[in-house]
Amino acid sequence: MMKAINLAEKYTKFNKQWHPHKIAQVDDMQVIIAKIQGEFVWHAHEHEDELFMVIKGTLHMQYRDRTEIIREGELVVVPKGVEHCPKSQDDKEVHILLFEKQSTSHTGEVEDEKTVSHYPKI
Repeated sequence: MMKAINLAEKYTKFNKQWHPHKIAQVDDMQVIIAKIQGEFVWHAHEHEDELFMVIKGTLHMQYRDRTEIIREGELVVVPKGVEHCPKSQDDKEVHILLFEKQSTSHTGEVEDEKTVSHYPKI
């Protein structure tokens, strides 16, 4: 597309929590943004790594043995096969950017009420 993407403007286009929106594609990778609040669902992606970057707020990335705190401007890569559960700090809204393969399913093999199968492009 070769045009700048304004993240702040893209975040104004939706309000729904835990509902990813695709903003770009890089080869077989997709760039996704989402607003999250509270706790997600424990899951893993058996064949794909997943990059989370915090645009606004503080993300607690829970693993079975520890929790990593990711602040605004920081990112974390969750390796394939690692069970994780994103959670916002103090139940405040967090804006995240994700970079993952097109084949990555939202909640891995786990089916949950928060599972989304289609990411609208904005």
